[in-house]
Amino acid sequence: MTQPPPPPPQQPPQGGGFGPPQDQPPQDQPPQSPPPAGGPNLNKAPEPGYGYPQTPPAAPQTPPAAPQTPPAAPAGPPQPGYGYPQGAPQPPQPGYGYPGQQPGPYGQPGYGQPPTVPYGQPGYGQQPGYGQPGYGQPGYGYPQGAMPQQPQAGQPGGGGKFNAQVAIIVAAVVAIALIIGGGVWYAKSGDGDGKKDDTASSSGGTGGSDDGKGGASGGEEKAPADPGAKVLFQVPAPEVKNDSTVVVSGSWLTDKAYVKSGIAKIVGYDRDKGTELWTVPLPGPVCQASRHVTDDNKTAILYQPAMPTKAKPSQGCSQIALIDLDGGKKLWTKTVDTGGDPISFNNVTISGQTVAVGSTSGGAAFDTSGKLLWSPKTSDSCYDAGYGGGERLVAVRKCGSYGARQLHIQTIDPKSGKVVSEYKMAEDIEYASVVSTDPLVVAADVGDSAGDGSGISDFFSIDNKTGKLRTRIAAPGEQFAARCEGITRIEYCTGIAVGADRLYLPTEEHDGTGKYSQTNEIVAFDLTTGKQTGQRADAGDGYTISPLRMDGGNVIAYKRPPYDKGGQVVSIDGGSFKQTKLLENPATEQVRDVETRMSPDYSEYLYADGHLFMSRVYASKRSTSGDEEYLAVGFGTS
Repeated sequence: MTQPPPPPPQQPPQGGGFGPPQDQPPQDQPPQSPPPAGGPNLNKAPEPGYGYPQTPPAAPQTPPAAPQTPPAAPAGPPQPGYGYPQGAPQPPQPGYGYPGQQPGPYGQPGYGQPPTVPYGQPGYGQQPGYGQPGYGQPGYGYPQGAMPQQPQAGQPGGGGKFNAQVAIIVAAVVAIALIIGGGVWYAKSGDGDGKKDDTASSSGGTGGSDDGKGGASGGEEKAPADPGAKVLFQVPAPEVKNDSTVVVSGSWLTDKAYVKSGIAKIVGYDRDKGTELWTVPLPGPVCQASRHVTDDNKTAILYQPAMPTKAKPSQGCSQIALIDLDGGKKLWTKTVDTGGDPISFNNVTISGQTVAVGSTSGGAAFDTSGKLLWSPKTSDSCYDAGYGGGERLVAVRKCGSYGARQLHIQTIDPKSGKVVSEYKMAEDIEYASVVSTDPLVVAADVGDSAGDGSGISDFFSIDNKTGKLRTRIAAPGEQFAARCEGITRIEYCTGIAVGADRLYLPTEEHDGTGKYSQTNEIVAFDLTTGKQTGQRADAGDGYTISPLRMDGGNVIAYKRPPYDKGGQVVSIDGGSFKQTKLLENPATEQVRDVETRMSPDYSEYLYADGHLFMSRVYASKRSTSGDEEYLAVGFGTS
């Protein structure tokens, strides 16, 4: 990847704490009341801050060797625990309630974005198996060889790798070609049925299908008279002792509340004032959170049954809960077992009134009343590793042993679990991510050819009704900046949007027109033909742009700012690709510093109705710099 100027000095989490330490009681929670609305001094004149050009961007560095023994946590992703076949190279599984995460933007871990697996989590002290993508290692797979050739539909994608010196030159050439050739990305047209757009209210940063809001010609988000935003409130970072790293994944936005996971709790905040509306305490930390919600604002989470201790650093992600985001209540908690201990799950999603969970031991589902719909069968030779939710329910079913795996992409009936259609992927594909369930789009790193740790070399557009492949789209890692975590989380991709039968992707950063400046574009692919549409949305010099979600037929995107500007949210017209500014953050140094410590790739972003929320997915020991650190920050227009 092209490296921009370095971010401001940050202290990454040190060591490998076991999560909430033994001397930290479960009730050790973040402050109950955020600072007064308004946040940092918005009247302070802009000063050079993050990304201020000092020197030309440095060439990619060789990733550091991962430590082999404690106490430092390894750079590699966590390894599987319960239920994974023994004796074969193993894909990673969630660590302390959550799968391994890439380091912070541009390889520099920021607060709450640890590059390592905390002590005691599954995978601590273990290295990725041979041939695994090694997701989460800084700089992993920087192009080393020849530039991948774009395959024809149905042919394996990818190609060789570059050496580090040639990569920068090639990236510039690729950028020029993209500018001439148009864009890449895919989207689905709205069907006009007025269904709830749950991608707008679920945890952000990921691509998602349009659920029908606004139709193909437009969306519901309208430009305000003045897009200038102010800081509404900040949620202080929770106090984490020792060298622990705690999962705080999960955020949602309703008509009244911004909801965010904390340390072993979920809190609803007034979305304008930041005052706490309600709190749902949990006995252990959150592991995973559904990105979808029901029509009546219910969502699902996985969490541990107790706080980890030094003696038992992981309690397993066995607890499945349904949360009422309006009432601020935990409606029920369920577990699933197959004659032994409760299964530890690593994927949770919602489709319609069905809550589905997946694992290396198989999948299970409940309806929103708590009734069990199906559970793993010990006689099965295959297992549901995870599910994609939203408009439809799609299972990623794994068959065969590691190294000879075949993935079955199944559209299933969410009430009965009956298979409606099935597409069998080639046997050289070990992992896949569900990008969208309607239209069905799956991402995979075919033969580990992406070369950048993104988890994507190709997208597969599949017909939900017949299970037939519509088209295959090559998306070489050195050209496009989207990411998926199909190794550990079936339904977690960032920088992708799907709507109006288009796939929308951001290009990698390349040189802008200013000295040392970087920029990129969003481009579109047709999901029927697999070809680029010729549409392109430029970020603007010094900005980098990333899709957040669909809004009817339009794309909602975030623009990460240059050193002297505030970030922006724009709506990109699905037809003309004309950009409309919906929100622009203050350009003061203090606000920019808070904003640029998060990024769409490694944080959760939500935008709706003139409100933008950014939040961490990890909390860790605070840095010694003395800078104020936040779990979440909200911006809003007047």
